[in-house]
Amino acid sequence: MMTKKTISASRASLILFLCQMITALEVPLDLSQPPTITQQSPKDYIVDPRENIVIQCEAKGKPPPSFSWTRNGTHFDIDKDARVTVKPNSGTLVINIMNGGKAETYEGVYQCTARNERGAAISNNIVIRPSRSPLWTKEKVEPKHVREGDPLVLHCSPPVGLPPPIIFWMDNSFQRLPQNERVSQGLNGDLYFSNVKPEDTREDYICYARFNHTQTIQQKQPISVKVFSTKPLTERRPTLLTPVGSTSNKVELRGNVLLLECIAEGLPTPVIRWIKEGGELPINRTFFENFKKTLKIVEVSEADSGKYKCVARNPLGSTHHTITVTVKAAPYWITAPRNLVLSPGEDGTLICRANGNPKPNISWLTNGVPIAIAPEDPSRKVDGDTIIFSDVQERSSAVYQCNASNEYGYLLANAFVNVLAEPPRILTPANKLYQVIANNPALLDCAFFGSPVPEIEWFKGVKGSILRGDLYVFHDNGTLEIPVAQKDSTGTYTCVARNKLGKVQNEVHLEVKDPTMIIKQPEYKIIQRGGQVSFECTIKHDPTLIPTITWLKDNGELPDDERFIIHKDSLAIMNVTDKDDGTYTCVANTTLDSVSASAVLTVVDRPNPPFDLELTDQLERSIQLSWIPGYDNNSPITNFVIEYEDGMHEPGVWHYQTEVRGTQTTVQLKLSPYVNYSFRVIAVNEIGRSQPSEASEQYLTKAAKPDENPSGVQGIGSEPDNLVIIWEPLKGFQSNGPGLQYKVSWRQKDVGDEWTSVIVANVSKYIVSGTPTFVPYEIKVQALNDLGYAPEPAEVIGHSGEDLPMVAPGNVQVHIVNSTLAKVHWDPVPLKTVRGHLQGYRIYYWKVQSLSKRRRRHVEKKILTFSGNKTHGMLPGLEPYSSYKLNVRVVNGKGEGPASPDKLFKTPEGVPSSPSFLKITNPTLDSLTLEWGPPTHPNGVLIAYTLKFQPINSTHELGPLVEIRIPANETSLILSNLNYSTRYKFYFYAQTSVGAGSQITEEAVTIMDEVRPVYPRIRNVTASAAETYANISWEYEGPDHVNFYVEYGVAGSKEDWKKEIVNGSRSFFVLKGLTPGTSYKVRVGAEGLSGFVSSEDVFETGPAMASRQVDIATQGWFIGLMCAVALLILILLIVCFIRRNKGGKYPVKEKEDAHADPEIQPMKEDDGTFGEYSDAEDHKPLKKGSRTPSDRTVKKEDSDDSLVDYGEGVNGQFNEDGSFIGQYSGKKEKEPAEGNESSEAPSPVNAMNSFV
Repeated sequence: MMTKKTISASRASLILFLCQMITALEVPLDLSQPPTITQQSPKDYIVDPRENIVIQCEAKGKPPPSFSWTRNGTHFDIDKDARVTVKPNSGTLVINIMNGGKAETYEGVYQCTARNERGAAISNNIVIRPSRSPLWTKEKVEPKHVREGDPLVLHCSPPVGLPPPIIFWMDNSFQRLPQNERVSQGLNGDLYFSNVKPEDTREDYICYARFNHTQTIQQKQPISVKVFSTKPLTERRPTLLTPVGSTSNKVELRGNVLLLECIAEGLPTPVIRWIKEGGELPINRTFFENFKKTLKIVEVSEADSGKYKCVARNPLGSTHHTITVTVKAAPYWITAPRNLVLSPGEDGTLICRANGNPKPNISWLTNGVPIAIAPEDPSRKVDGDTIIFSDVQERSSAVYQCNASNEYGYLLANAFVNVLAEPPRILTPANKLYQVIANNPALLDCAFFGSPVPEIEWFKGVKGSILRGDLYVFHDNGTLEIPVAQKDSTGTYTCVARNKLGKVQNEVHLEVKDPTMIIKQPEYKIIQRGGQVSFECTIKHDPTLIPTITWLKDNGELPDDERFIIHKDSLAIMNVTDKDDGTYTCVANTTLDSVSASAVLTVVDRPNPPFDLELTDQLERSIQLSWIPGYDNNSPITNFVIEYEDGMHEPGVWHYQTEVRGTQTTVQLKLSPYVNYSFRVIAVNEIGRSQPSEASEQYLTKAAKPDENPSGVQGIGSEPDNLVIIWEPLKGFQSNGPGLQYKVSWRQKDVGDEWTSVIVANVSKYIVSGTPTFVPYEIKVQALNDLGYAPEPAEVIGHSGEDLPMVAPGNVQVHIVNSTLAKVHWDPVPLKTVRGHLQGYRIYYWKVQSLSKRRRRHVEKKILTFSGNKTHGMLPGLEPYSSYKLNVRVVNGKGEGPASPDKLFKTPEGVPSSPSFLKITNPTLDSLTLEWGPPTHPNGVLIAYTLKFQPINSTHELGPLVEIRIPANETSLILSNLNYSTRYKFYFYAQTSVGAGSQITEEAVTIMDEVRPVYPRIRNVTASAAETYANISWEYEGPDHVNFYVEYGVAGSKEDWKKEIVNGSRSFFVLKGLTPGTSYKVRVGAEGLSGFVSSEDVFETGPAMASRQVDIATQGWFIGLMCAVALLILILLIVCFIRRNKGGKYPVKEKEDAHADPEIQPMKEDDGTFGEYSDAEDHKPLKKGSRTPSDRTVKKEDSDDSLVDYGEGVNGQFNEDGSFIGQYSGKKEKEPAEGNESSEAPSPVNAMNSFV
């Protein structure tokens, strides 16, 4: 909650102005005037007898007045008493009693008179009384013997003091005695017991009287109270201890505090209720004290008179008492007389009006003498409460006193009549500057004096006209009020005062300022203890005013703590504690206004732990736990968690018992036998959990028979001839007593056997031996202890041990769904032959050979398991146009049964993969030569190739598409009658009887004037894919030492290409982490050759394969083969090294000439010719002399990839004889080997390729 409060200086000025109006016209002290009493002691003046008595009387006048005193109505001769002195230039008396004097000597009624030549003023009658604090009279206090339940009143009867003492009851240790609805202190100081209890017995009931005036405390003799018990107690209806009777009367004076009291006794203790007959208790002035036994009404008035009823009630009945209240009134002013300044010949009046109950008498005095015996003055006439003056003269000056009195008090007021003839004078300083805040009142003073009273006029500006109208308010004391000052109210104002004796004027200046505003107020904050919080307070103010910002906490100063950090526009509190909770106020002050805004900070935290845990209603199986909640730290407690500890079985370990709502402080807890319980309680609120309470006292329950049996009973055989019975043993407190054991019983199901039983110790397993294989048993486990058995347990069904199945599934049938999917059917085996829990059927299948390649491959068996009693399953991921075998086995918990006879089946043809490569060579003016390799996976019998091509013009627009069908046995084609210097795009794919396969694309350009192709270029990008990886290879012609990169992405996707950097300048790369069964697009580029990339190729990863039974990396023949290959490579390296040392270096040029294609010569850099045109999407032929062979197959030079990366590729891995055919093997047709451009030794991989 935020509050905002603004106090302007102009409003304070308005209050000051009202005070000036009340005091009326002030006579300057340099002019003659009668005396005026300015200060005097109170009417009823109680003095401390240990200190000097000071009776004040101060007055002003011209000439200065002289003072005299009366005591008890006669003149008090100060000079005759050495202890009495008068302060200089004052009428104040000082009576020295500290040096042997007695205050009682100077008791009496004193009155001061201040007199000068123009009159005499008198003070009130001042009654001087010394305070008294007498001792208690000695008395013998008898012990009080009271029966339990009876009422009791301990009388205090304090000595009469002046003023009356304050009464309270304490014990010998000076500790206040506790009071409540049953025991309380009355207004007379007595201690009332509505009914006594045994705990009221004590010997030190002491009444104390404190006399504040003398700062002394008197005590009464201790009172002893002994309560004796009598059973049973007799309950009774209420009766009143005070006041007595059914009615009483009370008189109170107007303006005082009305106190009404009713104290009742009864059993049970009565409660008190107050009502006013025929009306309502006054709102905002009514308070209940002393446990509603006292009714308090402040500032009583005549309207509060009436009948007040107190009602005391308990379950047995009620009683009441009616108090008739009469409110009287000492005199109070309606119109007090005010000083009157008149010029000679003027008229005037003095008015004195007062009220009271009863009506006060009004009497007049002049210069301290009753007006009836005062000297005659023809200018005055007394008319009751008014004196009328007419045609006054200077001799009419005097001081008049008005006395209003009744039986409850009196009022005395002085008012002078001063006859003067004075020209106007302005008392406000000249050129005074007034500053106010806009939209607030502006009060411009023009304090004046003159006799006769001058007329006042106001002007704005130097030559302004007189101010009139609704925009201004003109006050009798000369003040000009502008009710709502605006910016244009700024300026100079002139005040003119004139009477018949003269004229005077004065200028004042007004500035109107912008108000101070808080534009960013502090906001309500909730913070956890230990955190930090910040309150913002941003202000906007008039630029000519200098503001100061002060922060308050609960309307007081901030704590002197370094955790409170005040910034320019904020207050920060670090490491918040509980004491920081409260209201924070930002106060912005200027010299003219003040504005404030407040916000509440609530500090929250986890609750304090509960305390005072108590166990009651202790039974064998239940107990009641109660507690007192700890402080919730400003976040209500939502629930309580009750935990218990079993000190006998698990000491130190606490377990969850239950939880209850946060409003609940007791709970009935269910208990188990034979547990030594302790409890603790944890309080929870939104912030978190409290620390646990202190543990309760321990409670040990009696032992009993077990209530429950073990759970989780099972019968599972671990061997074919046994039955293992297991169960979840009872926890410690579940045993219900000592000597926990288990009775284990079993019998074979459905054969009529008797139960076999055995009693075992506190274990969780029992093994029955010599059982038939996989036979059902009825099993039960019963708990028992030294006191007896648990209830009869439930029976469960278990089985003895399993053995391997005996029979293979029969009638295995294969239905071909498509070229990659087959459905297998089989007949289930008889359940008796399973000899265990049927878990399912398992299919082993493997590829025998590819029908298109007519070669056998290494057998790689795959497994698919089908859970449950299924009789069919699907085989996914088969290769088209291949021969497969499979068998089926049944599976139980022990393992697999025998396999069914192998079933041979063949997959039909599918569409082929893309041709393995497409090369375009021998460009001429009107022809191109195309060469290609058959698909890596023909997936059937190829029936033809299809070539489509179309020209591309200079704006990259495609021309008409031409299609050519090519026999399947062809591997090259010469295209003639082409346009010269024209770029063509080629689409090439193979076909089987099923349909067309994936296409490969290439681009080439016919030459102009037989120029050579432009280098560099990348072409013939091919991909060999497996399940999760693919081998990417390409051909490159161009400069040496080029770093390649491979980009790939999902075919048809708009996602960005993913980029992989190729290590070194090799012409192959392995893409890993691919998704099985997904089509990908791939292209190859060269680093540093901007925009230079190959055309795209598309490949598809193989489907997710079923689990494999054989891992070739662990087979002996594979390890031997690898060792043989490594030995051959080592021999070749030695031979090459020896040959190199003998034969020297081979010129690169000679080797190129020996093996170069006679139709294609490398382009010279300076011959002015250019070769085949290609852009970034073309497949480029490799430059002669590069590190790839002339047949453009990729040879893996400089590779750091291991053979393990290709172990599960889609390409063939092993021949029928087990020899390895890997990614590094050469093609079928032999190509001449090319030399290296460097003088380094041939690489081991090249040597291996040459060897193959």
